[in-house]
Amino acid sequence: MKVINITDAQRQITELDWLKAAELVHRQLRPNLPADYVARMKEVFASGGEMLVVTDGEDVLGVCMFRMTEKTHYGRELYCDDLITNEKKRSSGVGKLMLDTLNEFAQARGCDYLGLDSGTQRQKAHRFYFREGLTITAFHFVKPLK
Repeated sequence: MKVINITDAQRQITELDWLKAAELVHRQLRPNLPADYVARMKEVFASGGEMLVVTDGEDVLGVCMFRMTEKTHYGRELYCDDLITNEKKRSSGVGKLMLDTLNEFAQARGCDYLGLDSGTQRQKAHRFYFREGLTITAFHFVKPLK
């Protein structure tokens, strides 16, 4: 397995073919992403988002979206927006590889925490996160505005 960073330090896409290939796996978690996937991802990258793709040969096994945040209660945090293992490759080490890579990035960037949100219905993901040392510290409340 190989981890590929889709953008450079300035958030410019350097791996367009892998970005396009990541779309099908990304839609397994986010089926309502806009039809113009690349344009949407460019917007996310421009606002500080980053993407890692885990590959094996020509296959995308996992997709991870993340960003740096500064919070009053956590300090510097590497926040994972999306962590998706291809549904055909779950329990094969892909998720662990992505989390391990995020941990390395977070430590290299001087972060105090690695954080993520997970839907309340995703019990299998929760078991995985607990095994990997993450804990539940808060509820995340939202109010739709559109």
